[in-house]
Amino acid sequence: MDTLLGIILCFGMLIFGIFSVGGNMMDYVDLPSVIIVVGGSVASAFVGFSIKEIMSLPKSMSILFSAKQLDPQTAINSIIHLANLARKEGLLALEEASKTVDDAFLQKGILLIVDGTDPELVKGILEAEINALEGRHFRGVAIYDHLANMAPAFGMAGTVVGLVAMLAALDDPSALGAGMATCLITTLYGSMMANILFIPMAGKLRHTSTVEVAHREMLLEGMLSIQAGENPRIIEEKLYSFLPRDARAALAAPAAGGGGAGADEE
Repeated sequence: MDTLLGIILCFGMLIFGIFSVGGNMMDYVDLPSVIIVVGGSVASAFVGFSIKEIMSLPKSMSILFSAKQLDPQTAINSIIHLANLARKEGLLALEEASKTVDDAFLQKGILLIVDGTDPELVKGILEAEINALEGRHFRGVAIYDHLANMAPAFGMAGTVVGLVAMLAALDDPSALGAGMATCLITTLYGSMMANILFIPMAGKLRHTSTVEVAHREMLLEGMLSIQAGENPRIIEEKLYSFLPRDARAALAAPAAGGGGAGADEE
């Protein structure tokens, strides 16, 4: 929702600026400019990336527009609950408990532990999954970065096209307007696409990936600690160390009031 709101506000500011100077919206609509900038940028992506990678863009867009908010406190509470359960009843008791876990990554790790998988192998399997996730996000970011570079470039190309059209029609003043429109509006379109869409999208996807990878690394550390039989209080402190200082302080406060590891221990 925040991504959509940002895009709407950006275009809203532009429209407000156009009307503030007494402009007409239709003066800023030019089909040749759209074809040059949008068509050229998308076509260049097919040169630099595979069709399969480009077809994955809608999925990455869904992440941008409807990314689920990760809740570290809930994740830590789940880990501590599982740690206490394993300490009281053994690792095999986690199999039934894993059915109530919403996070597929955490559930997979717990089932590997229940199956008696070697800790190094558990770590290797889950790290490979984290790396695969990071790789998928990286490819999406690379495409958006490519489009962010190409949109202004094709905007400049459109400017050159418009200039050539103007120079070729110097003897016909009535034809100068179309060339001037293409000359200027393609630059505007290229800048708008890069700075309103592609650059912010690449940045947000990069940030989302970083947050999700860090979240999974925290879960992985918690699962390995459970498998090693560590004290739930120690596991809790270890997991809080993955969080920024301000978030750590905010989350640790309710835990100290009775919601942390000690609440599950006898």
